[in-house]
Amino acid sequence: TGFDSDNSSGDFSEANHKVPEMLDLDPHQSIRTGKHNGETEIQENGIKRHRTSLPAPMFSRSDFSVWSILKKCIGLELSKITMPIVFNEPLSFLQRITEYMEHIYLINKACSHADPLERMQAVAAFAVSAVASQWERTGKPFNPLLGETYELTREDLGFRFISEQVSHHPPISAFYSEGLNKDFIFHGSIYPKLKFWGKSIEAEPRGTITLELLKHNEAYTWTNPTCCVHNVIIGKLWLEQYGVVEIVNHSTGDKCVLNFKPCGLFGKELHRVEGYIQDKHRKKLCVIYGKWTECLWCTDPTTYETYKKSEKRGGEQKKKSVSEEDIKSENDEADDMPEVQDTVQFIPGSKLLWRINCRPPNSSQMYNFTSFAVSLNELEKGMEAILAPTDCRLRPDIRNMENGNMDVASKEKERLEEKQRAARKERAKDEVEWHTRWFHQGTNPYTGTSDWLYSGGYFDRNFSDCPDIY
Repeated sequence: TGFDSDNSSGDFSEANHKVPEMLDLDPHQSIRTGKHNGETEIQENGIKRHRTSLPAPMFSRSDFSVWSILKKCIGLELSKITMPIVFNEPLSFLQRITEYMEHIYLINKACSHADPLERMQAVAAFAVSAVASQWERTGKPFNPLLGETYELTREDLGFRFISEQVSHHPPISAFYSEGLNKDFIFHGSIYPKLKFWGKSIEAEPRGTITLELLKHNEAYTWTNPTCCVHNVIIGKLWLEQYGVVEIVNHSTGDKCVLNFKPCGLFGKELHRVEGYIQDKHRKKLCVIYGKWTECLWCTDPTTYETYKKSEKRGGEQKKKSVSEEDIKSENDEADDMPEVQDTVQFIPGSKLLWRINCRPPNSSQMYNFTSFAVSLNELEKGMEAILAPTDCRLRPDIRNMENGNMDVASKEKERLEEKQRAARKERAKDEVEWHTRWFHQGTNPYTGTSDWLYSGGYFDRNFSDCPDIY
């Protein structure tokens, strides 16, 4: 949830900063996780088996203080601050966006349903699952360079995906994905606005996300919730999502309203999501509840209201007095919030819409990546010859960080940023405008708002006019 800049503020030099000792990786786990040399195993059924571990474990961040950097930057625009590479994770923000596709089975489920209510339920679950991979992911993805791209084709999951960094100031990432069976199109642009509040960093989402179900001639649009990283000065970093997400079916007029609740006093609402689906006449059709870190359920409104009333009566009977010493301000409590281990309270008769995937056993030593995220920067044998030269997998700073070469990664990151600054100055000198390659600025056909739309042609693989950014 951060962006570096070609207008770096401050005098922090990453290359001169000492990198802490590397964490030990379980040797038995290393044996089990297969190849790290860029090759991909082929299973007996012919389906590719993607890697299950990174080449090197993450570095400890315990010797670094974010505050030592941010204290020089109070009042400045965070998108113009260069952060030390140790706070990054070895993925570009374009690859982080691709993680929306981890639970693509929910799109397939939406395509298969004949009932529009069930389709909306599946789409709502997909919208929640899209932010689930961020749970405990406090590392900052690399800011994409202007013109950087990322592609992913997963025949086993039935989709292909392309994204491009279309603007640097403000940073805007555009993406487009389609089903290999021509059953859906998923596209959008994202340009989060970052705010530093002293104890926390908040990323307010901007940009529209659109999902088209071609078989049903339906289009859904929404915007992601706000993401906030707490304890950036001292304490254990933790993340929450909050805000209201409205998913609109532009064909039927149905709407799903999801409230990602802030943690609240004493963390009672941490990670909770509650909402409902209503038809075009504003009649509630079902209630949705759960946690974006765990699972999502739905039930009919009457059952939900009856359960809530009985729960409230039981709660009032058990209510105990609270001393003044126990009451803290909500903001202070939020920033010091410990992990909450409780699970979603199941309401009898509810239907499960989605459950989060289990993470690899060594995920904590791999930046808390999911199995899907672990595979995103994999450079398979022969892939370099067909990728666009602007693809994230070819970025030397990310590649070196993934391989554990932190000093080289820091120097490469500085070199790439300096190259980007020089190219920008050269364009300004010659009065040459930057032209995006795969996306163009236009109007979202469903919301009427400004959007970045896919121009087509990427998978024809004519990369002769791609910029030299690495």
